[in-house]
Amino acid sequence: MAVAVRRIAGEKSWFCQVHSFFSTSTEKTTSSLSAIQEEFKSLCSTGRIKEAFKTYNSEIWTDQHLFSYLIQSFIPRKSLFIAKQLHSLVITSGYDFKDKFVRNHLLNMYSKMGKLQEAIALFNAMPMRNIMSHNILINGWVQHGDLDNALNLFDEMPERNVATWNAMVSGLVQFEFNEHGLFLFREMHELGFLPDEFTLGSVLRGCAGLKALYAGRQVHAYVLKYGYEFNLVVGNSLAHMYMKSGSLREGEKVIKVMPMCNVVAWNTLIAGHAQNGHSEGVLDLYNMMKMSDLRPDWITLVSVISSCAELATLFQGQQIHAEAIKVGAYSVVAVVSSLISMYSRCGCLEDSMEALLDCEHPDVVLWSSMITAYGFHGRVEEAVKLFERMEQEGVEGNDVTFLSLLYACSHCGLKEKGMEFFELMVEKYGLKPRLEHYTCVVDLLGRSGCLDEAEAMIRSMPLKADVVIWKTLLSACKIHKNADMATRIAEEILRINPQDSATYVLLSNIHATAERWKDVSKLRKTMRDRNMKKEPGVSWLEVKNQVHQFSMGDKSHPKSEEIDLYLKELIEEMKLHGYVPDTATVFHDMNGEEKESSLVNHSEKLAIAFGLMNIPLGSPIRVMKNLRVCSDCHVAIKLISHIKDREIIVRDTSRFHHFKNGKCSCGDYW
Repeated sequence: MAVAVRRIAGEKSWFCQVHSFFSTSTEKTTSSLSAIQEEFKSLCSTGRIKEAFKTYNSEIWTDQHLFSYLIQSFIPRKSLFIAKQLHSLVITSGYDFKDKFVRNHLLNMYSKMGKLQEAIALFNAMPMRNIMSHNILINGWVQHGDLDNALNLFDEMPERNVATWNAMVSGLVQFEFNEHGLFLFREMHELGFLPDEFTLGSVLRGCAGLKALYAGRQVHAYVLKYGYEFNLVVGNSLAHMYMKSGSLREGEKVIKVMPMCNVVAWNTLIAGHAQNGHSEGVLDLYNMMKMSDLRPDWITLVSVISSCAELATLFQGQQIHAEAIKVGAYSVVAVVSSLISMYSRCGCLEDSMEALLDCEHPDVVLWSSMITAYGFHGRVEEAVKLFERMEQEGVEGNDVTFLSLLYACSHCGLKEKGMEFFELMVEKYGLKPRLEHYTCVVDLLGRSGCLDEAEAMIRSMPLKADVVIWKTLLSACKIHKNADMATRIAEEILRINPQDSATYVLLSNIHATAERWKDVSKLRKTMRDRNMKKEPGVSWLEVKNQVHQFSMGDKSHPKSEEIDLYLKELIEEMKLHGYVPDTATVFHDMNGEEKESSLVNHSEKLAIAFGLMNIPLGSPIRVMKNLRVCSDCHVAIKLISHIKDREIIVRDTSRFHHFKNGKCSCGDYW
């Protein structure tokens, strides 16, 4: 409070001097009017505002352009006190009523400073308004997130120009009202307004948000018709639209024909590959970008770090971390959040926490990222303590924070604690649960065996259920072997998406557990008839900066024969320590020997065998898998960690498992 008082006092003192400058007669400069304007503009733009006042205070009264430069220079300060003092000077000068140019600059100042009530009052008091006045206030409403008032003002305008349409279209797209934005663009075109690069950029972003490839191609034709294909803004937006809509090749073609490939173009290309799951391609593109002598910015780094997290390539992630420090992007929240996630997904929680602590003033995004990291590793106690520490620091949790806490509780079986957080989120913080929050609660209830309660929540929640939330309950039915409910829930999923192959597989596995082989056969026939395929299990790990991938039945790895031989010897050693293959996890009607052979060749076992052969003692073996670890592999890996005295870290789609001394961090609850 004391600091704020001193700051305001300083401002008042400064403006007392300003008023005295206006009351003091000074000799008029002999420079031309344009030279005065340029000098005054230069002084204001470089922050030498006091010097500008001292030198040209008398000229300000006779040249409205000088007032405009002055007003613009104070916008970044965002001080309402200074804004009102400037406003009073304008009134004193007489420009407030006779010059709409200056009035619009005042309106723009209040609007850009976020002082919307002052802007509205000034707008209403204007004796005459023009298109620019309306455009400024529309932009102010948009910046404030009030699209209703922006649209109302837009509808009331007696006439509009391209800037008016741009403000409204970009505002709607910015807040993801993409369909409405595209509708306005069509109306704009029908009324005869020719779009410019900003219109087309906004419309293409709207198409990208909707993944509306057909509409995007129509806009592309429009771009070609009016000669914008070589415009960098339009070209990058066009490439982004194609890539966001899943058409990488068309996006790449757009970038290739652009006259130059700048950082924005590279970012579009890299982000497009990341969004489409081509993580290895992202790293290749990043290296090509650096070879072209372009320096990556924070946007580049976020995409590349996220790809390192997806691939769990720790060494490359550490290199990108060093690059972020080198280019001065380490203080950017999005970069730090990506680093926290990357280290977490590589199994290095300590490094995630260090990335958080390196920030002087972490915000809710970074706190939530770390809580998410703890939850993914099953460290619910640390997640809760971090949330409490966050509250003590005066940072309020948001919907992402509570989503992370609910996820942590669901994966550790803390039903009561999870429900407490759900109530806290709604009652204390006043946050409206999203579908993701309800999904976490259903998972929490389902894993705890409260299947009826979980189903009741889905049917009573105010949001429309999607495939994900029903599949969450279906997974719980599998855990608790409730085949009857599983059949009913599967029907709900297939009603929404008849082509969801994962549902057929999961239901088939549930029937197989109950030894309902006729039902299994019927489901598998349906999958064959509909040309559906089960997603194959894939595991990978990084050894000596190279990623090695494994899948059952794939013999393409150059060390395949050696791995098979080592794994057979390892299984025999495990059997001497009491290992009995859990053939119940093989959901096929085959004999015991065939089932055991199938279990031996699970992708995570192959990856771990390769890791044991190539990763030196003392270093953990980090394996990633695209599916959940089966119960047999979970038992086997615990035993391997004990026999070989090795720490083995496995990341599956559900969570992290840290195996050490024959135990797993999940406590056999996953």
